[in-house]
Amino acid sequence: MKVLFILSLWIHLALGSVPEDNYLIDCGSRTNNTAGSRNFSADNPHSYILSTSQTVLADTNSTSPLSSSYDPSLFLTARIFNSFSQYKFPIREKGWHFVRLYFFPFVFENYNLSRAEFSVSVQNVTLLRNFRIESGVTVKEYSFNVSSNQIVLTFSPNSGSFAFINALEITSIPSEVIPAGANSIDTPARVYLDFHNRALETVARVNMGNMTVLPQNDSLWRLWVSDDASRKQDKVKFVNEPEAVSYKPGGPTENIAPVSVYGTATTADPEPELSYNANLTWLFQVDPGFEYLVRFHFCDIMNSSLRPFLFHVYVNSRFAYQGLNLGSLTTLGAPYFFDVVASPTDQGDMAVRLAPSDAGQYPTVILNGLEIMKLSNSKESLDASDAEFRSSGKRSRKKTVIIIGLASGIFLVAAVLVALALLLICGKRRKLTVVRHSNEEDQFRPNRAEEKDHEAGFAMISSSKIGYRFPFGVIEEATDKFSESLVIGVGGFGKVYKGVLRDGTTLAVKRGSGKSNQGLQEFRTEIEMLSQFRHRHLVSLIGYCDELDEMIIIYEFMENGTVKNHLYGSDFPVLSYRQRLEICIGSAKGLHYLHTGTAKAIIHRDVKSANILLDENFMAKVADFGLSKTGPDLNETHVSTAIKGSFGYLDPEYLIRQQLTEKSDVYSFGVVMLEVLSGRPVIDPSRPREEVNLVEWAKKWQMKGKLHEIVDPRIAGQMKDESLIKFVEIAAKCLAGSGADRPSMGDVLWNLEFALQLEGKDVKPSQSEGFLSGINRSEISVSTPEFSMRSMGDLAGVSMSKVFARMVKEEMR
Repeated sequence: MKVLFILSLWIHLALGSVPEDNYLIDCGSRTNNTAGSRNFSADNPHSYILSTSQTVLADTNSTSPLSSSYDPSLFLTARIFNSFSQYKFPIREKGWHFVRLYFFPFVFENYNLSRAEFSVSVQNVTLLRNFRIESGVTVKEYSFNVSSNQIVLTFSPNSGSFAFINALEITSIPSEVIPAGANSIDTPARVYLDFHNRALETVARVNMGNMTVLPQNDSLWRLWVSDDASRKQDKVKFVNEPEAVSYKPGGPTENIAPVSVYGTATTADPEPELSYNANLTWLFQVDPGFEYLVRFHFCDIMNSSLRPFLFHVYVNSRFAYQGLNLGSLTTLGAPYFFDVVASPTDQGDMAVRLAPSDAGQYPTVILNGLEIMKLSNSKESLDASDAEFRSSGKRSRKKTVIIIGLASGIFLVAAVLVALALLLICGKRRKLTVVRHSNEEDQFRPNRAEEKDHEAGFAMISSSKIGYRFPFGVIEEATDKFSESLVIGVGGFGKVYKGVLRDGTTLAVKRGSGKSNQGLQEFRTEIEMLSQFRHRHLVSLIGYCDELDEMIIIYEFMENGTVKNHLYGSDFPVLSYRQRLEICIGSAKGLHYLHTGTAKAIIHRDVKSANILLDENFMAKVADFGLSKTGPDLNETHVSTAIKGSFGYLDPEYLIRQQLTEKSDVYSFGVVMLEVLSGRPVIDPSRPREEVNLVEWAKKWQMKGKLHEIVDPRIAGQMKDESLIKFVEIAAKCLAGSGADRPSMGDVLWNLEFALQLEGKDVKPSQSEGFLSGINRSEISVSTPEFSMRSMGDLAGVSMSKVFARMVKEEMR
């Protein structure tokens, strides 16, 4: 079976599409050369221009160079440059391009290529400076965002020396491969870095599972080396299941990484003790003084749906992803990746570490692939000699050490006195103890006792998990002293301001009054909850401020505000049906993660359209965790607690019995679905009495079999009947009177995605009135306790992860 799979993969790669720009040159060769399934042209300029005064075409009759990764024929010839020379390649398609340079030194007549010293640049970016290769094969890969009509590749020999090149490639890169930018984990605010004007050099491309993937097995002819050389642990488990990989529409494609990468993995193997010492580490040596794009590739090919796991991802002791839960992000066998920007240590060390989370139900980690790419700096260089250190350089550091040594005696005495004074002042003024990031991050495994301490008394935040503590002065400056002109929202906790830091980072600043015990509790809860999670559909915590009795939470700024404003705010553009459906899907993903992403579910308790925010791409993120509550233990069915939430969204079962479950969020989400579909408020006193309550009003039209009356008139006719029926059907299930009759958020998510599939790409005019009028009322009743047969077929096998998680937990006791 695997032989057939590999054969079909080879045929697919061999027949792959040719890039729009595709220059493959066997430099120094007088004839064309076939390397694998690709044709490298003879070094005879016709489709490109070579500007040079003195060059030599060289070849070797010696034994082919030993290279198990690249075709040896590419290294048997070379073009030698005795003076400044340039290749100029016309470009048909602007955008990202690969530039690959092949080097192998040999002796030709009076030229010993191992003694060549030269520099190489593309456009205005320095790739190599004073470059020299003494022996062996070297292949350099770079990525450039080309905005002009040509690529200029320049070779500049050092004085008294010469340059050479054996082969080169310049090819277009599919648009999805190189991101527009990524967030830096080196800054507390995780500042977004744009790559538009940056060049990249591939310094590591690693396939996990102890297997090398050769260029001919990659659609973009990339080499993925085995992780054996960089991995620090020996006791690991290798997985090889390429047949389990299933690329999903809208997800990563084979251009991101091939099946050969996503189908293999290195994972911790903590059996048989099931201990939590399941960390994995890979160590890389890179050039210090540069920033690096780090891309992590994941694909759950271990059939681990029976044993969900949750883990943290670090780069040099900084969180790259806290609490990664593949089960909530993808399905089994579906590829997933994410990007961050990170910097190495001053010694050039870049350590990538994975560690299980205490919140996970099975102590293991998994990684399928890893890419590390150097980013060009402000000097427009990728060469190590042009590194930029954050201080003034290594030499200045030595001088600084001497100065500090001379002054340390005096400074130490003064510092001790100042510190004692500050401790006395802070001890009187502060009731809350808040700690910044500490060396606890270096332990990689959060201490369980420390996590339990979070729940006791006023030791509110005592772990490295929380965000950056901002000085009050910085926040005051960012918000222009909390100018009313920057207010973007008002809630029960306080006002929300738009803030901009000096580096241009835009923030949302939520400021509480500090006079209410309830406000203090919400402040504490929201920071604790936001600190636990990082998910693309949950608003991310950036930091907080509690100076001077302030209660300020800083989180990512969402460009398009709340869903509520877009539904019935006169100054906002109308959301299409597809946009509304995608917003519901995104929100459902966020809530599903809250309910299943940790051992104990997190119940949001205030799900409403005002607490769902939209970024610049209208991607939905759930926000406002001030009322959130930890769910029941595995042997309990609910949490008994005082009623809190928003009128019109409250679960009637919770309202009557004061028993809170995840199904309370499901009910509230059902209300949001009706709100999104109808484009009208949940409670609207301005309407006639029978139309004031949205749920009751919708139920009336449902009982009459006229669901088209519920649809916002502004989007009437935009949706397909099948999609609308599925949407209303799942909303009705969410609004069942008994929580036991409501679906889980996983079921809701599955059905919403199915509704989107039914919508398809081509939206035909709706004929919903006639079609929906004939639907059986019992099939879509808001209070029906049973699913229709059609729904059961759609939902079959969708939400068993919670059951299996509990079974595993019981087995582990």
